[in-house]
Amino acid sequence: MGGDIVLWMLGLLIVLILLGVHIGVSLALCSALGVWLMLGSMEAALAILGNTAYEAVRKDVFAVIPLFVLMGDFISRSGAAADLYRICDRGLKHLPGRLAIATIAGNTVFAAVTGVSIAAAAAFSRIAYPEMRKLGYKQTFALGAVAGSACLGMLIPPSVLLIVWAILTEMSVGALFIAGILPGVLLALLFAAYVIIAALRNPEIAPYTDQNLVEMTPAEGRSELIGGFGILFLIMLVIGGIWSGFFTPTEAAGFGALGALMIGVIKGMRGTEIIEAIFQAGKTTAPIMFLLITAQMYSRLLAIGGAVNFIKGLFLGMGVEPYMVIVLMVVIWIVLGMLIDSVSIILLTVPIFAPIAAVLGYDPLAFAIFGILIIEAGLLTPPFGLLVYTVKGSVPDPTATLAKIFIGATPYFLLILIAAFIVLAQPWLATWLPALMLR
Repeated sequence: MGGDIVLWMLGLLIVLILLGVHIGVSLALCSALGVWLMLGSMEAALAILGNTAYEAVRKDVFAVIPLFVLMGDFISRSGAAADLYRICDRGLKHLPGRLAIATIAGNTVFAAVTGVSIAAAAAFSRIAYPEMRKLGYKQTFALGAVAGSACLGMLIPPSVLLIVWAILTEMSVGALFIAGILPGVLLALLFAAYVIIAALRNPEIAPYTDQNLVEMTPAEGRSELIGGFGILFLIMLVIGGIWSGFFTPTEAAGFGALGALMIGVIKGMRGTEIIEAIFQAGKTTAPIMFLLITAQMYSRLLAIGGAVNFIKGLFLGMGVEPYMVIVLMVVIWIVLGMLIDSVSIILLTVPIFAPIAAVLGYDPLAFAIFGILIIEAGLLTPPFGLLVYTVKGSVPDPTATLAKIFIGATPYFLLILIAAFIVLAQPWLATWLPALMLR
């Protein structure tokens, strides 16, 4: 009976989302209705779901998201992203397609202090794209480098998606953060390899030049070093603090936000900009927190209805191989990526998919990274393609159409899928560092 009600509620949830009802509202409504039908008492249903929401909010880990988002906002507004990009450019001067590789390298490092791909996409659309076009880079190639490399923000810690996954599955945030490092580096290397090969095969798409982007005064040079090395300091503070056990993830987020504020002040941020960054962080995180609360209600519905065992029984009863179940999950993730945002995808699917993957014998850490990578790819898929729309809205070029961005981002979409299946086939990429660093 419980399994049937869960399936009906899942169907209703999909219908409500397709009708345009906010996903958080849809989750709350379906959870309340489903628990009511199972218990036969609306009063009992509301009491259970209310207690679920209260217990969710009480978790310290909930403070991680707004603090890391605040850290990223301080860094974004400080101008440190531009500093980082120029430093990466000079360090990669002799490589083919150096500006595109500098964009990838900049996003790799920038991701470690933002945790949100949208912030990286917006920043590098304004910083890297004009420079690539000025030096004659093909438009689709330049747009693809910006949109594709911004995906790194969702994998490299402190990724918001990793935090959400940890909350839903009750895994260690610190372990997931560290698990994302090697796959993140692998993905960045795959992106860079693609750029180099493409530039060597067709030099016209990325003309070679060894000139510096800008000629700086000594004062500008010092400011650049402060921004670039300030970001590296934050990475060591956050990841190193978690690694050493000196900080919990929540404490690391707090100190990271404080460090980012100090860097911003040193680089010239003042009261108005600081207040704007705080308000923007609130605007970014409030919807996520609401979704997380309603997702906890949704998880309670699944637990009461025995949904995981019911759905697992359906899969196993079909006699399909484990890899077919994984393929089905991938298809669902990619299709959902065409329609809704990444956080919503995790909230809808992970409470069901993660336990099934564990039963099938997949390591929870490796599966989490695999899932994040597949969901990342959804950021580049039409028609939703959140990162594509972010780049479109941020690049200072009206000729940069959505179609051109989608075309340019396609190789990066394929590389993300390749990286995901490499991690699934070689789970040590996700498990080795956590086992080493968190012993």
